[in-house]
Amino acid sequence: MAAKRKEGLQISWTTIRYRSIAGVVAVLILVVCFVLYLLFPAAIKSAAGSFGDALLSVAAKLGITSPSVAHKNSPVGPQQAHFTNIEGAVKVKKASANTWINADYNLPLDRGDVIQTTSEGLAKIVFADGTSYTVKQDSLIVIEDNSVNTNQQTQVAVQVTTGTVDLSTATFSQGSRSQVVVAGATASLSPESSAQVVNDPRADQHQILIKKGSGEVTRGTETLRLGDYEMVSFKNDSTTMTKTKELGPPTLIGPPNMAPIFTAGQGATVQLSWTPVSQAVAYRVRISRNPYFSSTVLDSKTKDPDLNTQLDDGAYYWSVQAMNATGKTSVESERNRFTVISKGAEKVVLPLTLGNFVQHGHVIEVRGKTEPNARVMVNGQEVPAVNSDGSFIYLTPPLPSGENVITVTAQNSRGAVNTQQRKIVIQ
Repeated sequence: MAAKRKEGLQISWTTIRYRSIAGVVAVLILVVCFVLYLLFPAAIKSAAGSFGDALLSVAAKLGITSPSVAHKNSPVGPQQAHFTNIEGAVKVKKASANTWINADYNLPLDRGDVIQTTSEGLAKIVFADGTSYTVKQDSLIVIEDNSVNTNQQTQVAVQVTTGTVDLSTATFSQGSRSQVVVAGATASLSPESSAQVVNDPRADQHQILIKKGSGEVTRGTETLRLGDYEMVSFKNDSTTMTKTKELGPPTLIGPPNMAPIFTAGQGATVQLSWTPVSQAVAYRVRISRNPYFSSTVLDSKTKDPDLNTQLDDGAYYWSVQAMNATGKTSVESERNRFTVISKGAEKVVLPLTLGNFVQHGHVIEVRGKTEPNARVMVNGQEVPAVNSDGSFIYLTPPLPSGENVITVTAQNSRGAVNTQQRKIVIQ
């Protein structure tokens, strides 16, 4: 006997769990992402990379992953260099342009850019790896490489077409390289090394001098290893390079670089001193009103490692060369600066206002304002240009990670000095 159906209202339902809903939503998201990837692959890759870097950075701060893991995902490819000092006439021809423009602190320098200085021009350029180039007068250089790979190994290469360049390398990771190319010869410098390069095509004079640290110079199939004050030189038609040991220059002691020398009257007796150099029998001392030394107020020789001279008020640059018994001279020492200032009896107040500092990686952009025609120094380095209204901008060399102190000092011709400090933390 068949069962009787129950008469009346019948209610039935299907159970849908949250897990099922989540699965459907996930499938829909995957489908949407897949379609977007097919339509915009580059944008999706960039967004995914940025999101992943952000997650790794947060994880590193929480201690879940090491900072090195997050660092490996830092941007790779071309890097930019910047001017940190410009004096006189300096021109730049961008790789993407056919015209020359004036050098500017806000102008980034890329691969293929050409930098040229005139007879009264100097420029200092700092690369992303901390390598710095001081391009002296009547020089022309080309940036051949400035990049970083996925292992955070930096590649910096500069060709010195003509003129004189001083360069120094910072501490960089194993596998990185810093090279300078001169008339077909390539010098590879070790970390924390410095060198001077001279390329004079007219005189067929090509020289690479290691002043500190070490490096290798390769020309054709020949490679020479250089240490402190060792130099290679060659001519275009020579088959080999000549390696020589050079006489080192003195280290300047006093007055300290950028130091003011206050005097009660007009002018002062200034004592110049430097470290003695072994094998040196005399020293050549030069003082100039300008950093190019196009003219001098003193060009003298002395047997002692010091010299007293009478100087009027104003700013001066000075350098010393050592000379041995055969008359051979060393390379020039650093060109330090000092200022003779007549200090009045009255108290002079000098304004100095600092704006917000801007961080560009390990480089800090310092902005401020002081009295027109005043001199400004940042961590002992002079700000090259103070505008007519007293405002100034200065880009520091790359600073190390951690806490750094930025010291800004303003000074005018009446002897007033104002110093301010700020702490900057670089992650």
